[in-house]
Amino acid sequence: MANNIPALDRLVDEFRKMPSIGMKSAERLAYYILGLEEKEVENLTEAISSAHKNIHQCSVCRNLTENEVCSICQSDRRDRSLICVVEDPRDVAAFERINEYNGLYHVLHGAISPINGIGPDELTIKELLARLNDGTVKEVIMATNPTVEGEATAMYISRLLKPLGIEVSRLAYGIPVGADLEYADEVTLSRALEGRRIL
Repeated sequence: MANNIPALDRLVDEFRKMPSIGMKSAERLAYYILGLEEKEVENLTEAISSAHKNIHQCSVCRNLTENEVCSICQSDRRDRSLICVVEDPRDVAAFERINEYNGLYHVLHGAISPINGIGPDELTIKELLARLNDGTVKEVIMATNPTVEGEATAMYISRLLKPLGIEVSRLAYGIPVGADLEYADEVTLSRALEGRRIL
């Protein structure tokens, strides 16, 4: 490392292990930590330790929670006939921010990716199927990412659900608001056309 200070180099190395953190960002974070007061370092350390110890998967939807069952699954205001399947807990947060969806969720914690050694058994697909046994759920919305892995996962799950008589829908994908059509790629334009609706 360029710093020639072993403790600083180790801190930078730990930050570099985080997603989307390159060398410069890791160094900025490390120097930020070094500039903190002792009490601020204690608070940060306690927050990380507490989050790691107390946050786990909801026993129903597999979203993150500090309780046995998350607040969304506990709510009696949610439409229990609708489950939105997402890849990651951050996707739940994104849906909740728009305040338009009132159903339940199921978090897969990834997508099928044979190249990365992730098969259906590494995801929470069995837990999803177990939730559908009582006949309450009428529709499952596949909201996996519009990637090859996300599409494969959506197709795999939809094939499992078809015999159960549950309607399976897929999020519409297309042109983002404010974008010019001439800059859209062929797949995006095709999806936008497929997902069109009557005005």
